[in-house]
Amino acid sequence: MTLNVGMLLFPRLTQLDLTGPFEVMHRIPGAKVHLVWKDLEPVHADSGLGILPTTRIGDCPPLDVVFVPGGGGTADLLADDPVLDFLAARGKSAKYVTSVCTGSLVLGAAGLLDG
Repeated sequence: MTLNVGMLLFPRLTQLDLTGPFEVMHRIPGAKVHLVWKDLEPVHADSGLGILPTTRIGDCPPLDVVFVPGGGGTADLLADDPVLDFLAARGKSAKYVTSVCTGSLVLGAAGLLDG
């Protein structure tokens, strides 16, 4: 059985907030980890490190796990309707919705922390 994990990328994310959980998630037997962003161009962390998305938002399969890292770029996501719509749609059917640090603010903006 495949466990689809979607990890959101965005400019100015904190690299460790993404790569620490990535190291755990990709080791789960049967896990398929999708690094998701609007396009497949490198996304630069707040440190300048470039990270390559593997899946576009529009091409992402249904997810069992939705994950949002933190970082300074989360402020821009709070008004990014395509990203919030994506998270809301995938988060409603996911088994787990999770984040690190300020990624929780984005989940809240997507309506996934109500209740």
